[in-house]
Amino acid sequence: MNWLRAGVLGANDGVVSTAGIVVGVAGATDERAVLLTAGLAGLLAGSMSMAAGEYVSVSTQRDSEKAALAQETRELREQPEAELAELTRLLSARGLSPDVAREAAEQLTERDALRAHARVELNIDPDNLTDPWRAAGASFVAFTLGALLPLLAIILPPASWRLPVTVVSVLVALAVTGWGSARLGTAPPRPAVLRNMAGGALAMAVTYGVGSLLGAAGVQ
Repeated sequence: MNWLRAGVLGANDGVVSTAGIVVGVAGATDERAVLLTAGLAGLLAGSMSMAAGEYVSVSTQRDSEKAALAQETRELREQPEAELAELTRLLSARGLSPDVAREAAEQLTERDALRAHARVELNIDPDNLTDPWRAAGASFVAFTLGALLPLLAIILPPASWRLPVTVVSVLVALAVTGWGSARLGTAPPRPAVLRNMAGGALAMAVTYGVGSLLGAAGVQ
């Protein structure tokens, strides 16, 4: 679910940021080559930035998980009785009676003490630590797929249709990603869809206005 949510949000970022770039440039010029260059530059810069940011963020999280597991390993080796008592308290706090919690803690410790503490105390699965490369790749792909929509919408139609086709395509895509993110978070979809569309529309309006002013001033 987390990967799916990250993919939806990454695609949404790709749609909005690339749409802002190409619509802004379209306000200054209708030359297809210029629009393609700007769109591709935005796509590559955005996807690489998203991937790098996700890699750094998830790497930090993974390092923290490894450090927590290493500390737990030391504590289990140096203070086994204290750790058993701690695990008993944690299980008891989850609703088990003291006697049952103690018995469960002893059984879990005999089976795999580190795994038991990792899951109950640290909320970490030692067999499934976060993967920064997978996170970076997912962000790169999601952003790229989202960015392709406004890029293709601005360069494929005839000049007179480029802007309306791009605006409509982007708003539809933002409605879909807003609905998807709301459903994944079990939230009402309507507010999320409206916020998403409003934000995208505002971004395109602002960049188009700036591009038009620059174009009128002869900056192309």
